[in-house]
Amino acid sequence: MAITLYFVRHGQTFLNKYNRIQGNCDSPLTQQGIIAAKRTGRRLSHIHFTQAYTSDTMRTINTGKLILQENKKVSPNLQLKLMKALRELNFGYFEGTDENQLWQELSGEAGVNSFEQMIIKHSIEQAEDRVASADPYKDAETSDEFWKRFSAGIQEIIDQAADDDQILISTHGTAIRNLVARWSDLPVYVPTINGSITKVTWTGSRFLVDYFNNVSEPV
Repeated sequence: MAITLYFVRHGQTFLNKYNRIQGNCDSPLTQQGIIAAKRTGRRLSHIHFTQAYTSDTMRTINTGKLILQENKKVSPNLQLKLMKALRELNFGYFEGTDENQLWQELSGEAGVNSFEQMIIKHSIEQAEDRVASADPYKDAETSDEFWKRFSAGIQEIIDQAADDDQILISTHGTAIRNLVARWSDLPVYVPTINGSITKVTWTGSRFLVDYFNNVSEPV
């Protein structure tokens, strides 16, 4: 048994452009983000997707639609299915905060002023848990809370799939980093690029990450 999952990070949004934390909050795709989503669609245009999913945010919905519009192999009846479980990590009180400022304040360490540096120094899980611990309203998700939600969504997709299905999943950067960290030994301190493709194979017993953050290599 084999099911292939193509995880795509949404195109650039205005909050991405302004270097703001964007988890549960949402913002429209920039023109650059639209172009990147269409480019990703062309790169995936030879894939006969049998299912297509997206988180229920505007940025991933529009990215998923743009990708499918570029694909002539999919059925015209293929519907992009919305799943709340595929949302990005919820940063709670820190949604919309300047990204470098947030990580510098949370780290309390000289030279550690980015998510990437926090991951290198500690781990992605510890970095996410620092956000949750510092949230005065306790709305931010811990790493375990996020993964329980997100992985349940992936399992639901697998449960509804058939052997040899090829599935598009339009989702988020930190979400993709988490699955790569948990399902492979690949480093995740490199930012997930807008419009990048991460390919995962479900073998029937485990998830295998074929590649991560692909923006130029064959897919």
